[in-house]
Amino acid sequence: MDENKELKIIQMSDIESEEISWLWYPFIPLGKLTIIQGDPGDGKTTFVLNLAAGLSKGESIEGDPPDHPLKVIYQTAEDGLADTVKPRLESAGADCSNILVIDESNTSLSMADERLEQALMETGAQVLILDPLQAYLGGNVDMNRANEARDMTKRLGALAEKHKCAVILIGHMNKASGNKAAYRGMGSIDFYAVARSVLLVGRIQGDDSIRAVVQIKNNLAAPGHSKAFRLSAEGFEWIGDYDITADEVLGGYVSKDSKQETAIKLLRKLAQDNVPVPSNEIFEAAEEAGISKRTMELIKKQLGIGAKKVGNIWYWELGSLRE
Repeated sequence: MDENKELKIIQMSDIESEEISWLWYPFIPLGKLTIIQGDPGDGKTTFVLNLAAGLSKGESIEGDPPDHPLKVIYQTAEDGLADTVKPRLESAGADCSNILVIDESNTSLSMADERLEQALMETGAQVLILDPLQAYLGGNVDMNRANEARDMTKRLGALAEKHKCAVILIGHMNKASGNKAAYRGMGSIDFYAVARSVLLVGRIQGDDSIRAVVQIKNNLAAPGHSKAFRLSAEGFEWIGDYDITADEVLGGYVSKDSKQETAIKLLRKLAQDNVPVPSNEIFEAAEEAGISKRTMELIKKQLGIGAKKVGNIWYWELGSLRE
């Protein structure tokens, strides 16, 4: 019998429980695979480079920063290091001594390449980025064949877990408009299956300077609230929380202003009876209109709408909105 296939039974009582550690909670876990996908030109690489730049200085894009500057291995098969990648990192304020690249000038790298583990061991890097993932499968791997795709990503996942490293795979979307976000990633759905977190980066229609970041999969925690950033002549600007879904990014977004206008019209309609309205009824009506609870709370604050509690129920006082 092959020694590698010799039966070995593990008792769960012998396994020591561990908590999940995060590079950026709840979007990018340490020791796991994360996929960041989007259409070409929609800003996913810019987002990742700015994330890496912050980590190289011990800063986070949002939330608690790391305890110290982190080393980041960034591999790209699409952009020149000297004329594109480094200038963009410098523009983002990166400590470029902490941004590392495995030399591929003689031999191209793949997900199965032993140099990945060697680099993690020698540098202690806690972040490994492959951009785009399609370029790092290796010449003999068909990314559309489930067994081959799963084998490659499982191997990379094991490497991430062993070295407590966040592995980020940047992927292009396919052209299948109308499909769910999970099925628009290039290649086999097994890429999506092995990743513990998947983020979608996309344009916001009506404002070409803003890009949304939406989590479409999270196996380790509750999904994070959608985020956004702005790209302008001044560079990258983080906006933070943004009210948008993956389906809206893929299918055409109703602008934030339009949603707020719809929310105000809904409240004015509910105000016509001139009686306080239970908050749960307001949120249910808003959900049917495609308006989030967060947006309704924001409008409530902006309009100075009062509320009172009767028993265990909160009522919004909408009298000031009567037309």
